[in-house]
Amino acid sequence: MTGSSQRPLRVDAARNAESLVRAAWRAFMESGTEVPLDEIAKRAGVGVATLYRRFPTKDDLLLAVLEWRYAESIQPAVARAFVDPDPWRAVVTALETALAMAAEAHPVIKALRDPGQLLSGLKNRFIADLTTIVHRAQDAGVVRPDLRPSDLPMVVFMLISALRVSPDPVEGWRRSCALLLAGLRPGSDIPLPEAAVEDC
Repeated sequence: MTGSSQRPLRVDAARNAESLVRAAWRAFMESGTEVPLDEIAKRAGVGVATLYRRFPTKDDLLLAVLEWRYAESIQPAVARAFVDPDPWRAVVTALETALAMAAEAHPVIKALRDPGQLLSGLKNRFIADLTTIVHRAQDAGVVRPDLRPSDLPMVVFMLISALRVSPDPVEGWRRSCALLLAGLRPGSDIPLPEAAVEDC
């Protein structure tokens, strides 16, 4: 085949993958993550064989859905936070958007066989962006100066953990987030203990 004859196939494959991911998200939100895969394929307007070619396992599909939601919600919020003239608002925007997305997608996250490992790439990407946003806020004097980069993964972990115990999986994180954000402000009379391992 020539290059020009292959290109439409690649375009069709990308379109099918996007249709499957969007259909899967709608199906998961409406019917739960146990919805049959043939139902997802039907919603996307493709055959089951097409679904399995693109997503050989259920985890592959679940992860693709989460990556799509990350790109749709968190990446634009992070981009806004990078240029926000108010550095504190940038921190709040980044954390609240990430938690809102995690709360909305919590059933999908729970359905992964190994969420910690499979989501490590997305988590590391967010932590790296959050570190940049927090550094700018520290330089502006609106985040406590003794907060270290190594604290941020634990900060995010604590907030995500609140989703697991909250009676309201959609909005229950907001109080925990507000409490933690208050602790990030400078001027606290209680200094942070020294870290067991120094940051690089």
